[in-house]
Amino acid sequence: MRAVLVPLEIDLALPPAGSVLRKAAGRSMGTGWSAQMLVPAGVTADLEAALQRELGDIVAQMSHWEEGSLLSRFNRAPGGTWHALPAQFYEVVDFALRVHEDAAGAYDPAAGALVNLWGFGPDARFDQTGFNAPSAAAIAAVMARRETATPQLDRASRRLLQPGGAILDFSSIAKGYGVDRLGQCLERHGVRHYLVEVGGELRGAGMKPGGEPWWVEIEGVPDAAAGPQAVVALHGLAIATSGDYRRYFQHAPRRASHTLDPRSGHPVANDVASCTVVATTCMAADALSTALTVMGAEAGLAFAGARGIAARYLLRQDGALHEHVSDAWRELLQ
Repeated sequence: MRAVLVPLEIDLALPPAGSVLRKAAGRSMGTGWSAQMLVPAGVTADLEAALQRELGDIVAQMSHWEEGSLLSRFNRAPGGTWHALPAQFYEVVDFALRVHEDAAGAYDPAAGALVNLWGFGPDARFDQTGFNAPSAAAIAAVMARRETATPQLDRASRRLLQPGGAILDFSSIAKGYGVDRLGQCLERHGVRHYLVEVGGELRGAGMKPGGEPWWVEIEGVPDAAAGPQAVVALHGLAIATSGDYRRYFQHAPRRASHTLDPRSGHPVANDVASCTVVATTCMAADALSTALTVMGAEAGLAFAGARGIAARYLLRQDGALHEHVSDAWRELLQ
């Protein structure tokens, strides 16, 4: 039987009479994005262009692929320099550093040097000819440098200190933030019933035509034996999944996942095939799904239980996938 998740609180307000279902799509942040929206009569703005601009602003600030982005300039900046932050960048780095502290280092937005070392950055990638997994000595050297390369956020002045050698990587949070910004962009234009998505991470609000919620299937691990995936009503909720099946390479007997443990310097090796988080913002779901993947199921479920996080693990055990969920996830099940 397929599991169904429904939000605990539902706003029964229907779309305004005369609303028209419109769709938009494009590419940004290295992936595709899409939107379905019930547009009220009288909204004449070019919503597709507005949504594309919204994501373009995030790329200009937070891309580690674009040399001219604010993030890339910060990573190249000399030690001891302070950098004033625009509102979007500040919102992301503030939340990311709070998760880093709360997760005791299992999540780290300044782990860019490790990401690059393992071939998951913009250069010398794992899927390019000539790439070799890093040696123990290379990993130890990067870990030692990171001990003194922790960026400091001055929240009162909204500025960030480059201590020297800190390399930010927002790939585990920026996409989720982009989803939130798409929703906020639509709401600014008077559209309050929508489903938006960037690279498979989603946020929904209101209803779709006919008064049904926006039903979406939870991203599953490619495995024929996994069976039908759960579905969730994205009504004021967002969802993100982190998994070892997205980007990886074979390293000795194990797969080297793009999800790295900042505490050890190595890819996660804890049997987690995927971790899905449902939250009120996609930024939170994105970052927390990564943090929980790194923690592993036992520690991650304890962490989620103490904070009311709706999380679902799929673990690779005994040649099969086994599901483990948090209490908050069970509360959403119908």
